[in-house]
Amino acid sequence: MNKQPGTAPTPVRIMEMAGAFQSSGILFAASDSGIFAHLATFPASTAEQVCSACGFDQRAGRLLLDACAAIGLLVKEDDTYRIAADTAAFLVPGQPGDLSRAIRYYRDVYAAWGHLPELLRSGAPVESPETHLGDDPARTEAFVHAMHGRAMGIGRAVVPLLDLSDCKHVLDVGGGSGAYSILIAEAWPHLSCTMLDLPGVARVARGIVARSPAADRIAVMEGDYHTAQFPAGQDVVLLFGMLHQESPSDILRILQRSRAALRPGGTVAVLDMMTDSSRCSPAFSAIFGLNMALTTKNGWVFSDADLAGWLRDSGFDSTYCRPLPPPMPHWLVTAFRP
Repeated sequence: MNKQPGTAPTPVRIMEMAGAFQSSGILFAASDSGIFAHLATFPASTAEQVCSACGFDQRAGRLLLDACAAIGLLVKEDDTYRIAADTAAFLVPGQPGDLSRAIRYYRDVYAAWGHLPELLRSGAPVESPETHLGDDPARTEAFVHAMHGRAMGIGRAVVPLLDLSDCKHVLDVGGGSGAYSILIAEAWPHLSCTMLDLPGVARVARGIVARSPAADRIAVMEGDYHTAQFPAGQDVVLLFGMLHQESPSDILRILQRSRAALRPGGTVAVLDMMTDSSRCSPAFSAIFGLNMALTTKNGWVFSDADLAGWLRDSGFDSTYCRPLPPPMPHWLVTAFRP
């Protein structure tokens, strides 16, 4: 049987995959060093001007600028550089869509991925999760601010999907920076939120929450959500972006404790990255599962069917699962306490 033209395998995909870390390194260096901020203020700058403003060696800086242009972060015209449209929208500090803090999470776990073989041999995370959850104040602050940038972007898509018009009390378990509580309290001025997280995280969150006009309706509660008493009488319990670091048995316990905190008819809302039953799709979620295993003791990614089963076993009813709008690889799952 003759092969059809163009069907022979090529090494292109494999070679691009092998070198993908280089684009990440370029992105992180350009974002952290102020290139995008400078070009947003001084468009069409020369390499010499950018290097002078950012404190670069001229030769190394020019190489970085050309590499940024090569991968589409910048546009080079003759001897000047300007920001590409998506870079201007998402990587200029202070802009509404700014993700420059959010991508720093990937920068911070960048080194951990080089130790993936260690995870495979030991099954244990290659760095202590406590490092960014309170033990190292500087790393914790950087982590919480990075999560805040991510959560605000996600939250602007998910909060409008929640109907909280008849709710008064929302418990935000493992709420991190308080981003979801902030967005909810600002959208529904009749309700109050309690955000629960570890003391080191909560200390950073208080400063972030204080800047919100709804700060007087957001309580920041310190505690480990595995053991802390959940305030009773809640209309909604949020479990947003935190169950992927828990074992199946702990997820079940957290859901059971959430049910106990809800009034009859109350809602639990779970937001997380999940896979389908194959555990391979979408690819982003499958890869993120490895990322969590590298950095947390029980990190992984579960399937939508797993979560539906845990909710049922915890005594919840009327489970509803829906994906968030692309490009966000998240699902929003709600269920009710009968």
